Amino acid sequence: MKTFMAKESEFQREWHLVDASQLPVGRLAARIAQILMGKHKPTYTPHVDTGDYVVVTNAKESVLTGRKAEQRVYRHHTGYIGGLKEISHRRMMEEHPERVIRLAVRRMLPKSTLGRHMLSKLKIYEGAEHPHAAQQPKPLSL
Repeated sequence: MKTFMAKESEFQREWHLVDASQLPVGRLAARIAQILMGKHKPTYTPHVDTGDYVVVTNAKESVLTGRKAEQRVYRHHTGYIGGLKEISHRRMMEEHPERVIRLAVRRMLPKSTLGRHMLSKLKIYEGAEHPHAAQQPKPLSL
């Protein structure tokens, strides 16, 4: 018996549609990361991107449980001295709600070139409309 190794040309990618309204961000991100990596398929291969595309709608309506909505702070550094920038979760949800989900998913993917390629298959939209109707995404229940 030989171990199966997927090749880039041997598999078809599917499109999945996720409605993020009233779903906890962490649970949503964990399931999306699993689909982007391809771990939901029997043909999963760690060094090959076997994952599918994911379209997330209603990002503005996703929630955090407990007191995380008041306590969560997103930080990044500009690279200059004293360049630490902080933004609260509440302000991030008002200005860029899609970034909250993208950051949560990014931190669950591999920290490599392959992980960045997997993240490019994630499409997040603030409202219910999306421009991917031609790909016929299948609704995904979480």
